[in-house]
Amino acid sequence: MPNSSRVSFSLCILETPAEMEAVEDLERLIWPGSETDVIPSHMLLAAVHGGGLVIGAYDDTVEPPRPVGFVFGFPGLYYTPDGPRLKHCSHQLGVLPAYRNTGIGFRLKRAQWQMVRHQGIDRITWTFDPLLSRNAHLNITKLGIACNTYLRNFYGEMRDAMNQGLPSDRLEVDWWVNTRRVTQRLSKRPRRRLQLADFLKAEILIIPALSPLPSITPTANSLVLIEIPTDFLSLKAGDSNLALQWRMHTRTLFEELFAQGYLITDFIYEVCDDPPRSFYVLSHGEATL
Repeated sequence: MPNSSRVSFSLCILETPAEMEAVEDLERLIWPGSETDVIPSHMLLAAVHGGGLVIGAYDDTVEPPRPVGFVFGFPGLYYTPDGPRLKHCSHQLGVLPAYRNTGIGFRLKRAQWQMVRHQGIDRITWTFDPLLSRNAHLNITKLGIACNTYLRNFYGEMRDAMNQGLPSDRLEVDWWVNTRRVTQRLSKRPRRRLQLADFLKAEILIIPALSPLPSITPTANSLVLIEIPTDFLSLKAGDSNLALQWRMHTRTLFEELFAQGYLITDFIYEVCDDPPRSFYVLSHGEATL
């Protein structure tokens, strides 16, 4: 496995058929088990021709440089009272297993942020599995997304090894690329990350693992913490029934809290603790943004 302090990699905007075929190969390695879920190279090329982006990450320590990750998105629309507006739909972000935890995913998203801003688009949306702590940590803590949309079984039955066997519930996130919040998270001097101890001192409502949502009366800027597994994929591999219980549990919590006016604004990812623990932080109102 590459040493994160020694990895040397470059990012490139991909545009050619050969580059898209390499992305196809990466898809098979990152999400194995279902050939029908691989986006073919001709679709990637068509999306890029229509204003989409495919950015690749290459390991420069080997010759020729090896493709190890990519991010892919395309233009889309969202609707406001004043009519439709343009957004960027970020559909896939993937890194080879051996290169995870090296900062490549963050660098790919930062490059996407720069290119979308250059296109004059101010909003990027995507979905992710709410039970994957590592993804939540990247999206919320490091990138500064906000979220108050829960989508039940969004992709229907998925057949790849990572997703099969569970409803494909997703959180849909908003990345407002020109906000101070996002710019600060992507800067070289991001704000100090809050720890669980910070919230414990403040006597914030914490919903521990698989505990029901208590009756609460939301107030301006009130906070709620929701615990999720730190390694859900290992949990799922060991006990599929428990994994389904987690899916239904978090579905209920997020839908109820979103309906009460809460939104996700932070994430706690304490993998060095014994045992490791992970929590979503939900705020009532938008003052924290």
